[in-house]
Formats: sequence, C-alpha cells, structure tokens
Amino acid sequence: MGVNRSGYYKWLCRKGIPNRYEQDRIVLTQLLQEEHQKHKVMGYHALAKTIHKATGWVFSDNLAHKCCKVANIHSQARMRKYRKPGEESLKYENLVKGRWNASKPLELVVSDMTCIAYKGRQYEWTLFLDTYNNEIIAHSLSSRCGDNRPYYDCLDILKQKIGIKKEQTAPVILHTDQGAVYSSRAFGQAHIEYNIIRSMSRAGTPTDNPVMEALNGWMKDELILDFGLRNADNIADVLNSYVHYFNNDRPAYALDYKSPIQYKTEQGFL
Repeated sequence: MGVNRSGYYKWLCRKGIPNRYEQDRIVLTQLLQEEHQKHKVMGYHALAKTIHKATGWVFSDNLAHKCCKVANIHSQARMRKYRKPGEESLKYENLVKGRWNASKPLELVVSDMTCIAYKGRQYEWTLFLDTYNNEIIAHSLSSRCGDNRPYYDCLDILKQKIGIKKEQTAPVILHTDQGAVYSSRAFGQAHIEYNIIRSMSRAGTPTDNPVMEALNGWMKDELILDFGLRNADNIADVLNSYVHYFNNDRPAYALDYKSPIQYKTEQGFL
C-alpha cells in the first residue's frame, strides 16, 4: 500500500488516542458547557471571552463556534420584533439621532423603566445608564404600578454625580422615552438647577433608544436564567447583585468584551 514501516507503527501506537488538537477541543467544549450553565444568555463570542479571561487560553472564536455547534450550545435569549417609528415629542426633541459614541463619562445618559414579573406581582425597575461605557449609574425598584419615586431616586443619584453648580459642570444629555413621568413638568423642574439637557425618543419607537432597550431584554433574560430570579427570596438583593456583576464582571461586546468599570478605568477615568 506504499506505507513505510515507521509511519505504520507510529499510526498503530496513537490509534484511538486523540491528538493535541482533538484534546484541546474536548477541554474547550467542557469549559464552554460549564460557562453556558452559568450564563445561558451568552453567545459563543462572550463565552469564549469569559474563558479566555479566566484561564488565559488563547483560541479563535471560530474554534469556539465549532465546539458550541457540536455540543449544541446556543444563547437562550429571546428575539425582539421590529416596530415602526412614531411621532416626535413636542416638549423635547431627539438630540441624539443615532449618535451614541460618547467621548467621556456622563456625557450622554439614557433611562428607561422595565417591568419584572416576580412571584405573581409586577415590579417596575427604573435605570439610568451611561452610554460611554454602558455602566448602570443608578437603579431603583418599586412594587407599585405607576410609582414615580424610582425615577426621582435615580435622578437624584445623577445630580449627585454631575455636581451642584450648573456653571461648573459640562452638559449632560439625558435621553428617555415619552413616558408620563419623563414628560411631566415636575420631573423637568427637579433638575432645572443642573446642567442637564433633555432628549426624547419618538413615541413608541424603542429603536430611538437602542442601548437601553436592547439591554432591558438581555438583563431580564440573565436575571431569570443566570441569577435564578424566579426562585429568589428577595428581588431587591438579586437586582443589587446583578448590577454589581453587570458593572464589574459582565463582558460587553461593545467594549471589546470588557466590563464597564474595567473599560472606564483603562481609559483613564476613575
């Protein structure tokens, strides 16, 4: 058959034993499965970055994708539907218009409220997020439908971060939807002494606030699948733990799979 003797005996000795490439795939697949059990929302890119950060092992995303495909590992996040844009706000125009690349912290802040179902009740969770590094800078929870206190609690935290005197701080754009609290005169008066410029999405147009709207879905999926929210004893404790994880440990694709705090620190902002 044209096979030399040394080659034949070499093949015979290693027959049935995986070579180093096959061994790497087996180990990588096991690590991917373990991370997938912890973070069912993550895709193969995020899983690969998490393993690299934990182990220092350098491998390609293509290899991680192949291993995930063989092991039937895929993100369990829900798909979102497209909605047609609505009307502009008469009170505050959309100042952002797709320009989300903030050059420094607290230059462009977005806010939204999302409902969370927990043990037969609907909770309203309000968040303020800094688009520079996607850091959650404030959050507040209420068990009462239509409660406006969480909005003002988050606004108070934002005011503390940007300072008191209007002339001594750079302008902060606060982009929201056209919700009743955001549109109210009382909410506008609450920050009149601060250098906060308001911006609003078009009515019923989540694509005008894609940073916050996209994260809302991801965060609820992670809270349910990864943090066991439905079986937790205290929803507030779970949300506080999740926000700490989100800011300090969760790898973000937009930040080259670094956490918000890590990205901000590496850019020289403390």
